[in-house]
Amino acid sequence: MDLKNTEGLEAKEATTVAQSKENKNLMTEGSILKTILVFSIPLILGNLLQQMYNTVDSIIVGNYVGKNALAAVGSSSPLIFLLIAFGQGISVGSGVIVSQAIGANNKKDIQLSVHTSLAISVILGVILSILGFIFTPQLLKMMNTPAEVMVESVKYLRLYSIGLVFNIIYNMEAGILNSVGNSKRSLLYLGIASSINIVLDLIFIRGLGWGVEGAAIATNISQAIAFIITLVYLMRVNANYKVTLSKIKMHKSVAKRLIKVGLPTGVQNMMISLSNVLIQSSINVFGPIAMAGFSAYLKIDGFNILPVLSFSMASTTFTGQNYGAGKMDRVKKGMWLTLVMSIIYTILTGVLLLEFDNQVIRLFSQEQDVIEAGVRAMKYFCPFYMFLGILHSLAGTVRGLGKTVPPMIIIFISLCLFRVICILYVIPMTSIDYVYVLYPISWLIGAILMVAYFIKSKPFRKKNTI
Repeated sequence: MDLKNTEGLEAKEATTVAQSKENKNLMTEGSILKTILVFSIPLILGNLLQQMYNTVDSIIVGNYVGKNALAAVGSSSPLIFLLIAFGQGISVGSGVIVSQAIGANNKKDIQLSVHTSLAISVILGVILSILGFIFTPQLLKMMNTPAEVMVESVKYLRLYSIGLVFNIIYNMEAGILNSVGNSKRSLLYLGIASSINIVLDLIFIRGLGWGVEGAAIATNISQAIAFIITLVYLMRVNANYKVTLSKIKMHKSVAKRLIKVGLPTGVQNMMISLSNVLIQSSINVFGPIAMAGFSAYLKIDGFNILPVLSFSMASTTFTGQNYGAGKMDRVKKGMWLTLVMSIIYTILTGVLLLEFDNQVIRLFSQEQDVIEAGVRAMKYFCPFYMFLGILHSLAGTVRGLGKTVPPMIIIFISLCLFRVICILYVIPMTSIDYVYVLYPISWLIGAILMVAYFIKSKPFRKKNTI
């Protein structure tokens, strides 16, 4: 055999191996339960890992700096989510477009979608970083942030805003990996970044005494590392979604599709964040102790909500790929599986958290009044996460079809409009309990509306379709 033929066979074999590895990430074949679990578990672990290092931030700040610093970090969280919410929504739109292209095996669409998505994330990231840095004081004042925590809140949020560009780009990169079914890779890189963040927290806060500034700087560095190592992988991977820096630009036709699908989710996320900012401002009225207790619980809250959102994302990716491949039966079965898994998970975690409520909140502060404030919030949240699981798992299926408007409307009505109306016009601001009870009621309303949409929507009633 001559050298040219040998080289040709080696090249063909290498391509076949690469395609075989890539096909392992496809969700259009094989056991549906196994496929969803294999994809979901790294996604859940990644989100829990991210929540863990955010929680470690608060634990270190609360124990080594004090309750005012804990309140400052915690009260900034809704504003941070507000700043990144739109970018996360656009990344969902990108994931839907990429996953459908993967399912249809359309190489051109995959490439255009990936590079357009990254271009949009760079633009959004820069804009959000600038806006966050400039308007931090005004935003915190609008939230009724008490004077005793204002200085530290401004320091933390301004420094955090500088790194928002890394956060936005990384989320888009992770969204690309997840949309092609490669959630293990995003878990690996997030694990590396999380470990670095925890180490830097200890060095900057405990070792150097930098306080809330140290927490923000540690987070920015870890997010920058996650963005860089994920980009390097995307540039080196031998697959249809490989990234070439010179190709990162806006492709008009793809950008229109991406924005059409992602814009409703982005708007939805921003509306939810706005309602959470309003609720946080209501909690701030009750002072630093209530703020610190609620801040501590919000970190625990993430361990319930993030896995639910992971199941929702798994449903979106699974639906997108199978919808692109024209396999509607698998979409329907996948919807039921993610719904059941979400319900089981939220019931189990709710029971566990209520059983160990004091011990959990004590991780963040040893002050009894802060512990009592955190436990008080848990009583209103933990028994009712099942409703949130129903809402988001079904919404994930709908988004996978490219129909992002119905979930946006339902979530807007339940998680935003209802809360805002109640805060402004209905509930008296005489007890923090009135604020807390809004959450489970809004989840129940959202679950009912989403189930009603499925029952009444014609496509979901047809046999062998969704």
